Amino acid sequence: MDQSKTHSKTIGYLLWILGFMGAHRFYYGKKITGIIWLFTAGLCGIGWLVDLFLIPRMEAEAGRRYRTGRIGYSMAWILHTFLGIFGIHRFYMGKIWTGLIWLVTLGVFGIGHVYDFLTLNEQVDEVNGEETARSGVAVLS
Repeated sequence: MDQSKTHSKTIGYLLWILGFMGAHRFYYGKKITGIIWLFTAGLCGIGWLVDLFLIPRMEAEAGRRYRTGRIGYSMAWILHTFLGIFGIHRFYMGKIWTGLIWLVTLGVFGIGHVYDFLTLNEQVDEVNGEETARSGVAVLS
């Protein structure tokens, strides 16, 4: 089975190393466990250590779930993680108006930053899907 390369193990491990916030789980589309990791410091560090071995599987699952396209998931996540309150990730995705709102309100006072942790993969997938539809290329799910 041909897998789309949407997410990177390297970025997953980078987000994993940076802390117990669960950012690596959000990156791979694991919202519920990302929230659990966020509020429990990676299940008191135990789950965080287990993830060291689970990241390759999470990468493969994300590759099956999301579409490739002009917008790269890794770049969107790097921009969001490190510059998210300024909306740089939204500018990157071509969402100029919401990027400006993020820039002026610092991520809508932080709430939008959390919202994008939960929905960034779907946002990128949607933009990539729209571009695929416009180009007339059939996408098999």
